[in-house]
Amino acid sequence: MRELKKNISIFIIGAIGYGLIEALYRGFTHWTMLITGGVVFVVLYHVYTKNEKAPLWQKCLAGAFIITSLELAAGCIVNLWLGWNVWDYSAYSFNFLGQICLVFTFIWFLLCIPLSYFTAYLHSKRFHID
Repeated sequence: MRELKKNISIFIIGAIGYGLIEALYRGFTHWTMLITGGVVFVVLYHVYTKNEKAPLWQKCLAGAFIITSLELAAGCIVNLWLGWNVWDYSAYSFNFLGQICLVFTFIWFLLCIPLSYFTAYLHSKRFHID
């Protein structure tokens, strides 16, 4: 039960954090992005805390891959399958199906720098279970 509460808390932090980042960048967000952000942060939290001693660049590379992969999955569902048109990266170079692009993968890499430290803080100060 304690692990479930921890994961729900991490999910909520990720959902709110991603929603705020997107609202600051685009001026709005979509509820599906809150879900995606929550899932992303739960995955990142567990990957980062299980690999605490990995170099920062490796964590950021893994994080960028995880975020981009989950963004592609979400985009295929909400944009291509359901046709909700939440975002479209087709105007960007090196995009795939208009759902992901290299520019945003690089941004996710940079975002993973503070996220790596934030997950370490949460793990050691808030959620560490002995």
